[in-house]
Amino acid sequence: MTCATEFRWSSAAATDVGRVRERNEDACLDLTERGIWAVADGMGGHAVGDFASRAIVQALSGLGPPGSLDGALDDARTTLLTVNQALIDEAVRMKVRVIGSTVVAMLACERRCGCLWAGDSRLYLFRAGHLKQLTRDHSQVERLRARGLITAEEAKHHPAHNTITRAVGAATRLDLDVLTLEVGDGDMFLLCSDGLSNEVEDAGIAAVLAASAGDCAAAANELVQRALVNGGHDNVSVVVLRAEDIGGGSDMTLLNPEV
Repeated sequence: MTCATEFRWSSAAATDVGRVRERNEDACLDLTERGIWAVADGMGGHAVGDFASRAIVQALSGLGPPGSLDGALDDARTTLLTVNQALIDEAVRMKVRVIGSTVVAMLACERRCGCLWAGDSRLYLFRAGHLKQLTRDHSQVERLRARGLITAEEAKHHPAHNTITRAVGAATRLDLDVLTLEVGDGDMFLLCSDGLSNEVEDAGIAAVLAASAGDCAAAANELVQRALVNGGHDNVSVVVLRAEDIGGGSDMTLLNPEV
């Protein structure tokens, strides 16, 4: 028995190379009918960054139908571990230091969803007019901020703000953080690369999602445009989703947040 979602999901993805970079090393996955979404932000340059991000989304797109959310997350984790080793092997073959990519992936099952991630690509929840960042960046500045050594405002302009501490392909051991969430009617989710979060403040993201009236494509395109208007210093990619309850109520509580 497969794990069918009890929500009607709508979603849209948008990506842009930005105003500075020559290549788009981001990749998006938007499989609404199967309840799988992802954003990957490649690194390494010389065409290997986009190779890494594409390898991730292609592998996740091949996931089979799960029997449970836990099973889906386990399958996704196993898939990403396989990609991790493949990217390490490819780096050796190409004689480059690293072929890597961040990843944030979300999967829907019954009345819940789950997320797993490595790096600084993010998942946000927009519920009842409020925006909440669900993931925590795996980055040097986040480590400093969590220890109270710098403020959130200082983190935005810190010299190491682009230094991540985890990525697929970066090391033989890949640690993926996981969270699960009870979905509520009207919930909107945003997966994005740091090309959005570095250019658009949370208040701006919330304003776009609120103004979209649930139109995922309009929200996705507007978010990308705002990042470009604010400088577009990096590739920018977003996936926006909305859940419509077709089966009954939800207590909308956070479950097992391993963050």
